[in-house]
Amino acid sequence: MDRRHFLITATALGSMSLVNPTLASPTLADPITTGLSTSDLVYLSPIKSNGKESACQAEIWFVYDGADVYVCTGSKSWRATAPSLGLAMTRIWVGDLGQWQDTKGEYKNLPSLMAKASIETRQAEHARVLELFGDKYSLSWLVWGRRFRKGLANGSRTMLKYQPVA
Repeated sequence: MDRRHFLITATALGSMSLVNPTLASPTLADPITTGLSTSDLVYLSPIKSNGKESACQAEIWFVYDGADVYVCTGSKSWRATAPSLGLAMTRIWVGDLGQWQDTKGEYKNLPSLMAKASIETRQAEHARVLELFGDKYSLSWLVWGRRFRKGLANGSRTMLKYQPVA
């Protein structure tokens, strides 16, 4: 999707949310929207049933389409299985400090948001989001694009959609 079509789609979706408020995303703080627009990584952790962050924390490539955050991850990872177990709430820290283990927890000082995870299975949405990944990570996508597509097709990768919550 080129920039023109993206803007047309985003405007249409924004207009729809005026008619149907359930389609509107919560307003995010400026540091978060700026980070989602400029950062190469986010850090995320599913929230356990007791309300605490899971020990499964990771830095990960993502795309932000102006409303939702998308990641594509190994299907056997905890972040991919948690939503199907009813553990959809996830904390997302926005910024790029490198590998999470190397930050010694510093990534937790980045701006963060809470989001509800769901597994995205629609082929058309996969294609749209993978195109956004290709635009964002253009050089790396020459290698990883094929792997993401193949993984989604054979089930070894899962696309997750994170909808910010107020």
